[in-house]
Amino acid sequence: MERLSTTTFIPDTFLGARDDFSMQMGVLWSKIRAPLIVPLLRITIVLCLIMSVMLFIERLYMAIVIVLIKLFGRKPDKRYNWEPMKDDVELGNSAYPMVLVQIPMYNEREVYQLSIGAACGLSWPSDRIIIQVLDDSTDSTVKDMVELECQRWASKGINIKYEIRDNRNGYKAGALKEGLKRSYVKHCDYVAIFDADFQPESDFLCRTIPFLVHNPELALVQTRWKFVNSNECLMTRMQEMSLDYHFTVEQEVGSSTHAFFGFNGTAGVWRIAAINEAGGWKDRTTVEDMDLAVRASLKGWKFVYLGSIKVKNELPSTFKAYRYQQHRWSCGPANLFRKMVMEIIRNKKVSLWKKVHVIYSFFFVRKIIAHINAFVFYCIVLPATVLVPEVVVPKWGGIYIPSIITLLNAVGTPRSLHLLVFWILFENVMSLHRTKATIIGLLEASRVNEWIVTEKLGDALKTLTVAAKLPRKPRIRIGERLHLLELAVGCYLFFCGTYDFAFGKNYFYLFLYIQAMAFYIIGFGYVGTFVPNS
Repeated sequence: MERLSTTTFIPDTFLGARDDFSMQMGVLWSKIRAPLIVPLLRITIVLCLIMSVMLFIERLYMAIVIVLIKLFGRKPDKRYNWEPMKDDVELGNSAYPMVLVQIPMYNEREVYQLSIGAACGLSWPSDRIIIQVLDDSTDSTVKDMVELECQRWASKGINIKYEIRDNRNGYKAGALKEGLKRSYVKHCDYVAIFDADFQPESDFLCRTIPFLVHNPELALVQTRWKFVNSNECLMTRMQEMSLDYHFTVEQEVGSSTHAFFGFNGTAGVWRIAAINEAGGWKDRTTVEDMDLAVRASLKGWKFVYLGSIKVKNELPSTFKAYRYQQHRWSCGPANLFRKMVMEIIRNKKVSLWKKVHVIYSFFFVRKIIAHINAFVFYCIVLPATVLVPEVVVPKWGGIYIPSIITLLNAVGTPRSLHLLVFWILFENVMSLHRTKATIIGLLEASRVNEWIVTEKLGDALKTLTVAAKLPRKPRIRIGERLHLLELAVGCYLFFCGTYDFAFGKNYFYLFLYIQAMAFYIIGFGYVGTFVPNS
């Protein structure tokens, strides 16, 4: 029998059309490559190199400041007055200022007992402290549980107030604002804020309040976060590396050089008078904490960061929760920058140097350039040079500067140095979402004010894991595990890697394949803790 040819099943007209289409695409590429693609790619590379240099200078500057701080011992208790609170025989407990402790929460079934218990255990005269639980929960069962917990502590003599609202207007900012309107708050001088998963040590107030008492120019005392579940999975280790750099370097440098940094939204103590003078809590962005900090700073108030005081809390361990958190943390600052940049420029109460620090270093470089450059340069532009070999990226911009920046970022978590390569790959993937969120914030596009509370698992994962071992019919929700954006970028990187493998000479395909694999792994949902469906 004669062998059947492809023409038996595929008409000649179709094959001809296919060949014509391929030829036309080839002709089109050859025509636009030299006059359009090459110049455009070169311009993009120049812009990315400029952004890389800006990041490098910023990281190097902060590294130098940190070294000087360590060498000369510019600790907070040496830069500001600090004396422990002492009992007064004549004044009694009235020698201690009135302190309000706010705990905002929303459906915090797994962790509400931890934060309430820790707040009620703070060492401070019982008649000089008020614990205020701001419960915006929509789950009636959770609300009842939280209220019962407050009643339990109240029966032990703790001055604890359970406050609810009819709506969630303003989300966390709205809850904090409403809490400060209560009549009993008028007698309070300071307010300590803890999110629902934060557990301060009993001496927290005794170590922070004296800074505010003895230094009337200080508005905020911010402490460091300590992660109780950093070893839960590889994703939490990656988060620890990023956040440790933020606290060890960025917050320390801001506190030491300009007495300004972004409030982290929790584990801090505010002077209530400073909050009121700055205009109170506002819900115009998803970073109400940073918004308040910038406005208070423009009023001339100073901040101090205490890295020696650590407050235990939980990192998001599911990728879904982490994505929502990073969207909020990236979109909010960009949107706030858009809203406040002219207000900062016109302000007459702060120095020009501080304005430059806030606009250029704090906002532009760290909150905008850092996200955009990480994705555009390393995940789009550099791989594209494989397809256009006549466009060359200098080694100092493609290798040396990124390597130095990475090493400087790693100093915050020495125990995770061996995970540096995984951290680079993970951060490149997350830069996709941070860049998208940053652009949304700058343009005030849809989702600009999206607020989704970061899910905390607490001890729930142990229960779910045990339950998952019981025999049952498997339930697979593919939509919950697939992330199309990551998969699309992974395909792009894989294509560039394959092209470089076939035609390149510099082994760049090794990086492209590895980075593509990272996008695939996260795109298929195999990162973080997977919570079994109940």
